[in-house]
Amino acid sequence: MNSFRFTLILVLVCTVTVAAPAADSPSVARIWDEEILAAIRIDLPHPPAHARNLFHFSVAMYDAWAAYDGVAVGYLYHDKHAASDLAVAQREAISYAAYRLLQERYALSRGAAKTLVVLDARMAALGYDKDNRSLDPSTPAGLGNRVAAAVSSYFLLDGALQLNAYEDLPAAQGGYAPVNPPLATSQRGTPAIDVNRWQPLSITTAFSQNGLPINALQKFLGSQWKAVRPFALARDDPNELWIDPGPVPHLGGKGDAQFRVEVLAVIRRSSELTPDDGVVLDLSPGAFGNNALGASDGKGHPVNPATGLPYAPNFVKRGDFARVLAEFWADGPNSETPPGHWNSIANDVSDHPAFEKRFEGKGPVLDDLEWDVKLYFALNAAVHDAACAAWSVKREYDGWRPIEAIRFMGQLGQSSDPNLPSYHPNGLPLVPGLIELVTAQTSRSEERHSGLPIDTVAIFSWPGQPADPATQYSGVRWVLAADWIPYQKKTFVTPAFPGYISGHSTFSRSAAEVLTAITGTPFFPSGLGSYFIPATSSLTFEIGPSQSFELQWGTYFDAADQAGLSRIWGGIHPPVDDFGGRRVGAECGRRVWALARQYFDGSIMKAPTSLSMQRLAFDQCVVRYDTLRGFFYKLQSTSDLSQPFVDDPGGFTQALDSSVLRDDRLAEPARFYRVIRAAAP
Repeated sequence: MNSFRFTLILVLVCTVTVAAPAADSPSVARIWDEEILAAIRIDLPHPPAHARNLFHFSVAMYDAWAAYDGVAVGYLYHDKHAASDLAVAQREAISYAAYRLLQERYALSRGAAKTLVVLDARMAALGYDKDNRSLDPSTPAGLGNRVAAAVSSYFLLDGALQLNAYEDLPAAQGGYAPVNPPLATSQRGTPAIDVNRWQPLSITTAFSQNGLPINALQKFLGSQWKAVRPFALARDDPNELWIDPGPVPHLGGKGDAQFRVEVLAVIRRSSELTPDDGVVLDLSPGAFGNNALGASDGKGHPVNPATGLPYAPNFVKRGDFARVLAEFWADGPNSETPPGHWNSIANDVSDHPAFEKRFEGKGPVLDDLEWDVKLYFALNAAVHDAACAAWSVKREYDGWRPIEAIRFMGQLGQSSDPNLPSYHPNGLPLVPGLIELVTAQTSRSEERHSGLPIDTVAIFSWPGQPADPATQYSGVRWVLAADWIPYQKKTFVTPAFPGYISGHSTFSRSAAEVLTAITGTPFFPSGLGSYFIPATSSLTFEIGPSQSFELQWGTYFDAADQAGLSRIWGGIHPPVDDFGGRRVGAECGRRVWALARQYFDGSIMKAPTSLSMQRLAFDQCVVRYDTLRGFFYKLQSTSDLSQPFVDDPGGFTQALDSSVLRDDRLAEPARFYRVIRAAAP
């Protein structure tokens, strides 16, 4: 998928025109966003870690910009500065803040040798001295460096274990340990397992999605993310989930019937991965999409709101659509991972010639820099919170993946008829044309189960990559259920973490909520988002598709839903993972937007917060104090709190027995209180 870049196109009558960038010179924030995306593409794919980096990088750019803005409030840096040329100062401060943070985060990445050189070159091209390490906030460079240092310091111990290369603690210290032995993907079936829990894979020759060699034995990537500090999510108990979608269905337990429905749905999708079955779908936004949240029940949109006319039909072979969808949203070679992919989508929306950068779709047109820093701040807060929410669910419920469930049930036998061979109550149901029992007759040469062992369960499915993926495609055929493999490369197979809930679905819906909110409409510019798929050269798992066509979406939610659907056709998730992820992602995105816009308009200063204060001379003397965030920000930055503040209605100094409070570097220890916990950064 080297050629895959999301591009919006404008459809006029029957002519397709590729949109040109809206401005000749992108903002400096856009320039640095492209740099972090480039760094992600040549690093190991680690969706929650890259979502975290994108958010922290966006905080650094936003705070550097907000320091020179009269209305917006920074997230971590709250002082305000003047400059003779605000635009020049913001551009320089943002560059130093972005550069320093990216240097830190990608210094030990797989692509560090290239990334660090590129970052240095970018600073030189912008005309800045990369060796200027001043922390003097009266200069833009010093301010940018100071902001980057603040972001780095604040998030260094946020639970991601950055200092441990994002590796979880050993099991003896509270880290994750799988309950199941590994599944060797090159061998038949699976060892005895608790099929309701995640089973790591053992892949003979393993590579990441973007072609980097990885450990053959999977470890739960991001298993510690349940403890990572989010942006807008909140909980009273650190052992609770940020958002609980409810448990994943279990075979032989609660949700048994649903478990079987979910497995059957994945097998059915796997049987559709061929362009040769004659099935054609209308993928137009007029026929596909417009789903209710957490469902795939949509029948499309009645009209394009930009034109007032119905959408033109878009007929495509189902097998081509399914395979392209699985690879397009998998973020394969040159992967940006889902969080980065939504940055690319957002950038292309911003570039669309019909798009106007009006905050929430109204008011004046914002300049490119203001639009970009606000867009990235909110969007990347959304994907970061999505990672925190989704990975906490993955850790809590330790949900199964289709490959283990299908192989486990298939090797047990069939569950439909006790009078037939290979009966087991936890086997696969027999479905004519999809899941069948191999008989002496059907196993004969030229029969549909030719060569398969008698009395075993066979499924009609994609059989795995062909011998030469560059020139061949596999189609679908009968294979042993115990040998089933998802529509993925044999060197990758399935991601290294539990299934429930889908990260793709959670990331995508959260991002779609923010794009809808900041643009003021759920619809793509001109009512249509589209990507052109050329025939025979767009797939990497095998050759394809057999025809050129367009992926199309009416709304950001339609695109997000297709991202979730892609993982079912890809054999990575059952529908329950997808729908749960959509619901959690929606909650993440909405919470993020509600909080982010308070920073943008300055109203965060009047938001209530709670501080826990400890008097240094008396370790047991802890005072809980309810106040406003504006006062907390002053508490962080002032050296003299002896006078009450007008934005401190609770009377902080009086509440602490009229003690004189000073900065910890200046105060007498017996007379100083320090903040030991705050409900806000």
